[in-house]
Order: sequence, then C-alpha cells, then structure tokens
Amino acid sequence: MTHRILVVEDDPRLGEQIAGHLREAGFEPTWLARGDLALATQPRDFELVILDLMLPGAYGLDVLKHVRQRSDLPVLVLSAKNDTATKVRALELGADDYVTKPFWPEELLARVNARLRRPGLARSGALEFGALSIDAEARTVHVAGAAVELTRVEFELLLALARRPNQALSRAWLADNVLDPDRDGTERTLDVHASRLRKKLGACGSLVATVWGVGYRLDAKVEA
Repeated sequence: MTHRILVVEDDPRLGEQIAGHLREAGFEPTWLARGDLALATQPRDFELVILDLMLPGAYGLDVLKHVRQRSDLPVLVLSAKNDTATKVRALELGADDYVTKPFWPEELLARVNARLRRPGLARSGALEFGALSIDAEARTVHVAGAAVELTRVEFELLLALARRPNQALSRAWLADNVLDPDRDGTERTLDVHASRLRKKLGACGSLVATVWGVGYRLDAKVEA
C-alpha cells in the first residue's frame, strides 16, 4: 500500500523538493503551501503530515491542533524555529517529531519511515500493546480478551497515552485534552484518574507509567 503523506510547506522550492523525495521513496505526497488549506483537509485521508510552522493563512500550530483534535495521525514538524519553547509547545500539542531546517533528505525519510512503523498508528481503530487492546472507534478496551469498563476520562487518558507510545505526556497537556474542568477537576485530579485506570487494567496497569515531574507515559515495545 502506498502511504499518503500531506506536506504543508510555504517555500515553493522546499515544498517541491520534499514532495519529490517522498515520491521517489514510494510515497504519495500531497503538497499544500497555506495553513488555511491544510485546515480544510480531512486527516483521515492521509497516513502522516509533514508540517511547517510559519505559514500564510493559518499558523502551523493551529493546523497541528486541527489534526490532533480529529485523529491520531502522526505529525512531523519541519521548521526553521529551533528554540526550545517552540519545540516543547509543538510536542505538548501532539507533534510526534520535530526536525529543524536545514536537514538532510535521508534524515527526513528515515523519520517518516520510523513514524509509519510505530505501533498504534494503523488506520484501523484498534491499538494493541501485548494483552491490552484499545478500539478508538468503538471506545472499548480489552485485557487478554476480557472487556474492561472505563469512565469517559479513564478511556480518554488511556487513548491519549496509547496514541503516543513511549512518549511522556505532561500533566498540563493531559488535563487540557482529557479533563473537563467543570466535571472532572483539574490537573491535580489527574493522578486519581490514572490510579483508577491502572487498577482496572489489572495485569496491564503497569503499562501506564508515571514520569516524575512531567506526567505519564504508556510503556510499549517499539520495533525499530
């Protein structure tokens, strides 16, 4: 199957080069030069996004939010901005990787291939980590084939971690994206939800790891 990749880059020369390298590597790129055009796309039409940040029409981080609110599509940020604050913000908003310009085409292709191989990025709704199975579309969870009943918050927390296996997600990001402050409390209550989630997952509860001083991570083996 040919992987469809959305490239959002306003530099015409660089955009054409990236699309050309992807095409030569066997991918099917779609190149857009404006952020507002990217906001009009359906993430489900692609397998990965390569995203610049400084775009006409809409800022790249707004495009990232748009994609992340609608799917678990891997997003690789490609930007000349190399300050730590921008990188951290992009990762907190759900970017899977961050590459600074200038870059070698071989490096970009290696990162694209690595992201497409990650577990949990299949186009189906099922995310599987050993005995743990999560169906994002049906909103069901099974451990060793047995159904596990989770609250809305517990499911959203687990799904957020499962969509970023082996990556630490901050409490602040999880609180903003998982909790309803009017019903579920704030960042301070996240630990309670995580503790209850671990207990309900039983033997798979240890997959939900605490990253001290940061937040949580779903520990999963990732094939190189």
